[in-house]
Amino acid sequence: MPTPVVLDCDPGHDDAIAILLAAGSPEIDLRAITTVAANQTLGKVTLNAQRICSAAGISVPIAKGCAKPLVRPLHVAEDIHGESGMDGPAFGALSVGVVEHHAIDVMHANMPATLVATGALTNVAMYLQRYGTSAVREIVLMGGSTERGNTTPYAEFNIHVDPEAAAIVFGSGVPVTMVGLNVTHQALVTPEVVARLNALGSLGRICGELMTFFAATYREVFGFEAPPLHDPVAVARVIDPSLVTCVDAFVGIETIGTFTRGATVVDLHGRTREPPNARVAVGLDVERFFEVVIEAVKALS
Repeated sequence: MPTPVVLDCDPGHDDAIAILLAAGSPEIDLRAITTVAANQTLGKVTLNAQRICSAAGISVPIAKGCAKPLVRPLHVAEDIHGESGMDGPAFGALSVGVVEHHAIDVMHANMPATLVATGALTNVAMYLQRYGTSAVREIVLMGGSTERGNTTPYAEFNIHVDPEAAAIVFGSGVPVTMVGLNVTHQALVTPEVVARLNALGSLGRICGELMTFFAATYREVFGFEAPPLHDPVAVARVIDPSLVTCVDAFVGIETIGTFTRGATVVDLHGRTREPPNARVAVGLDVERFFEVVIEAVKALS
């Protein structure tokens, strides 16, 4: 049976591909898409979710969530995702709307399910605080790293935006799988992958244009030869767990460090003597991963 999923996201170029992967894979029953401010403001990321769903003919409820982190001001990633949050393609008219209910209420209405979170964890933390943990089968998130960061030297963007929310999620007792930069940096969208996307028709060309813009900003900001497709790796873990190798470990969230706020402190060797609170991704079958992505876009085209 397909895994019921609520996808909490902040589109975002890689979030857009994550939406397509979830909607185009028979292994997933995509129940709803919820949005959170992170890559861009809430209004912009919600519009982007509508844009990619309209382009792909995806008709699931889209609900707006939190417009800012729990206790901190919002800092967006305009240097990576552009002014719109999903710069690159020219999108057509919208064919899907936004439901009136708040994201966390839409999450609750679609439980029990797996929560896949590819943005800041503000919505997920608020859901757990309001509704508890019993209906959440698992939280699979893109965020953090076992190594270095991409927003500060030690903090990955999604965790850095709202570390207090991340601390709530990792401390909740819900099964958590963390897919971090140490793995997603293996999922590089090479020119060959872009060519394969472009060959899939109008939707594939939108994906190709998204990745071309993404490649340009990653080259300018980080010096990458090809951009890493972060968020779909978390979705891929739900589709086929064998695609993403994980180990059990304790993950602490740094919320007060002068230079390390937002860091995920991953105890791979048991030095803290804390019991594991997460499955932590450590490997990716890159070739099979991109086959799954291409097949999902093809199925929606």
